[in-house]
Amino acid sequence: MEPDPKAFYVLSNLAEVVERVLAFLPTKALLRAACVCRLWRECSRRLLRTRQNFTWISTAESCSSNNHALVQVLQEELEKVQVLPQMVFYIADAETFSGHEEHCHGQKKARRRNSKETAIALEKLLPKRCQVLGLVTPGTVVTPTGSRSGRPLEVEDGEAGFALLFPKIDGVKIQTFHFFKDPKSKVIDENQFAEAGLKNNPDLRVVLLFGYNTWKSGATRFLHQIVNRLNEKSIILAGGHVDSFTSLTSESQPAESCGVVGLTFSGPQIQSAAVLLDQDVVDEKTAEAAMQRLKAASIPERNTVGFMFACVGRGYQHYKTKRNLEADAFRKFFPSVPLFGFFGHGEIGCDRIVTGNFILRECNNVKDDLLHGYTTVVTLIHLG
Repeated sequence: MEPDPKAFYVLSNLAEVVERVLAFLPTKALLRAACVCRLWRECSRRLLRTRQNFTWISTAESCSSNNHALVQVLQEELEKVQVLPQMVFYIADAETFSGHEEHCHGQKKARRRNSKETAIALEKLLPKRCQVLGLVTPGTVVTPTGSRSGRPLEVEDGEAGFALLFPKIDGVKIQTFHFFKDPKSKVIDENQFAEAGLKNNPDLRVVLLFGYNTWKSGATRFLHQIVNRLNEKSIILAGGHVDSFTSLTSESQPAESCGVVGLTFSGPQIQSAAVLLDQDVVDEKTAEAAMQRLKAASIPERNTVGFMFACVGRGYQHYKTKRNLEADAFRKFFPSVPLFGFFGHGEIGCDRIVTGNFILRECNNVKDDLLHGYTTVVTLIHLG
């Protein structure tokens, strides 16, 4: 069958038609189409620049293969995503991501999984120039893939995880950072702060900060050093203590070290707010009252992501009468905002709003208490 010369002419010369056709393709297919000719390459590039909403891939089901379920679902779902990620932030449960050695009748079996091997397998699925921050935690909070209004799940036990995919967004800069305790030096290098966008950065709006190996000697003091430098009313600071980090764009942590890793979100269009659910929040009514405070910040819900960082002592063990209580309270007030996070060993954050020129509690000079235990911190980040 001979090709239609009119169709060939249209698809070789009319950019508007080509773009409409290519717009139906997910990113991986679009990148392959960009290799056809110069016109298709230019059309593909224009389309990718318009795809500026973050997306995510998640799982809350166990996997029968040797890989963690998050690795398997990423392999499948990355073929369908509509963005080209420049930053990926993932969290998985520590027990099944890191693996362990099993014993049978006194004999050691082969280790099922190794956290570094799992992290490498995951990173290989992502674009080469993509920055990656990966954490493992005792439990996770995930929203089902593809549904902004889906019920977020508090997965306190079992195999689960998520990966947030951030494309290049006009006016927004997302960076990773890593500080570890150096026994030879008690002073933190100021240049590292500046390189991470944590110093001399008037557009800094949000810092997600995660301490690892915080049980080690001197770790609490080191964490205080970092947090106190960032305790500004114009910055939302949120996070918590995690088991370890497994990916930081292939950077390895020094042996037996403790420190902090995280993400900075900079840009004048970013709006954010956070609330602290302390030990007085003991039931559905008081949890919803905290979410009402967050709702009062009037953060736009479009292109907004929610984070929930909770103590391992909360969840069902804290509320007893109902599972998934805090995530459900969040969904009640934010029906179209996906929620992600973890259960960890300590929380970082406070009640604070940063939106335009309005900053909550700027009327006093007292520094907020940002390090907590047995609490939950819930944060909204609007990317514009």
